[in-house]
Amino acid sequence: MHIFNTVTRQKEPFTPVTPGKANIYVCGITAYDLCHIDHARSALVFDILVRQLRHIGLEVCLVRNFTDVDDKIINRAHTENRDWREVAQTYMDAFHEDMDRLGVARADREPRATEHIPQIQDICARLIASGKAYATPSGDVYFRVRAYAPYGKLSGRSLDDMKAGARVNPGDEKEDPLDFALWKAAKPGEPFWESPWGQGRPGWHIECSAMSQPYLPLDIHGGGQDLIFPHHENEIAQSEAAFGCTLAHYWVHNGFVQINAEKMSKSLGNFKTIRDILENYLPETLRFFLLNKHYRSPVDFTWEGMDETEKAQQRVYAALLEAQRALQRKQWKKNALPLDVQQEWDALPHAFDQAMNDDINTAQALGHVFAQVRLVNRVLEDKKLRACETCRNLLEAFLQCAAQWDQRLGLFGRDPEEFLNALRDQRATRRHLDMAQVDKLLTARIQARAAKDFARSDALRQELAALGVCVRDTPEGQTWDLE
Repeated sequence: MHIFNTVTRQKEPFTPVTPGKANIYVCGITAYDLCHIDHARSALVFDILVRQLRHIGLEVCLVRNFTDVDDKIINRAHTENRDWREVAQTYMDAFHEDMDRLGVARADREPRATEHIPQIQDICARLIASGKAYATPSGDVYFRVRAYAPYGKLSGRSLDDMKAGARVNPGDEKEDPLDFALWKAAKPGEPFWESPWGQGRPGWHIECSAMSQPYLPLDIHGGGQDLIFPHHENEIAQSEAAFGCTLAHYWVHNGFVQINAEKMSKSLGNFKTIRDILENYLPETLRFFLLNKHYRSPVDFTWEGMDETEKAQQRVYAALLEAQRALQRKQWKKNALPLDVQQEWDALPHAFDQAMNDDINTAQALGHVFAQVRLVNRVLEDKKLRACETCRNLLEAFLQCAAQWDQRLGLFGRDPEEFLNALRDQRATRRHLDMAQVDKLLTARIQARAAKDFARSDALRQELAALGVCVRDTPEGQTWDLE
């Protein structure tokens, strides 16, 4: 398996520090608001990475932290006249609810910043003792960026470039504008902990160094591209300066989600929470939409794109349903599928594996899924091929592949008929269809056909069509969908 490493800017073979095991640390949310679609993407990317590593036989420990004390949490608490701990807990619970709906597995460890105050203070003391950090008269502790020679190795930034854009504000006690806070002296009305430097609370970057310390050296550290600088750059500096070992051997970062080709922003009115989207679409549709691009590429979220994703889902689940029904045949002819069809089929599962092992290329892997769907549909549409003994083997293998897609991508694992009905109902809700009226018309049409009143049946079909409902008569009975 190969992974793109942000440090080296190239794909590298993945070799764990300890054979057979992999420790992964992913930066989690700052718990002050509902999760948005960027949070969903990052969580999904690392969910898939963990699934793939476990698939190739590794024992994986995934650590995803919560930042549960921060300026944004404190400000929200003040605005809502609530305790900051209550605010943090509210949005940690909301994170779990949203990720559970998306099928994102819980992390093996979920440390909180406030549980690691002694460890944070210990790191600060180590860095001060080694000359890599200093305390100010006001009680702040800063990291000396120039005392760590490799600073910038992750982001590729030079100290001279960074200095040009940095400044020291009036009243700052920094030695250098590039230095960053490890510990912040308490301000009136803020939560604080006692420390050797006075009452205060941790800086943002140091929290992750303390929470990842028990798992060092990490095999993989990850998060969104926006965390490369300064957060992850600062983590590397303070952790490696304090502990004298590599923080992580591989750095993995996912690309951004844009809304209609614009950066998501509350000021632009295009801010989309996960819950906004799941009011209109099934969770698996959002999951599929986000996995249909390579994780390092940007994703442009549009409602039209979600509609297209639904159509693609429908094609896969419809093929799975047809395969299930075709396998109910009691007699099969002894002849075999054409050699070229069998060879094409045999190559596709291997191609899926190759894509997943190539920097978890879910977009390419899904392309091979649709190649399988097209091939199965081609076989099922041919009456001669459909009756072949080896067609049964192919259809059984197709359903087994679907179980693999569910295990490795979290897609296409539901009962096909159940999912297609849920998808249809979701689309009907989005169109504000009066389902009571639709059900009444569908029932009346069944009764008309049973009474052989075909004129009435046709009239009801037209009435349903005017509502956007397409009715089909099949061997299994009347079915309907939205046009």
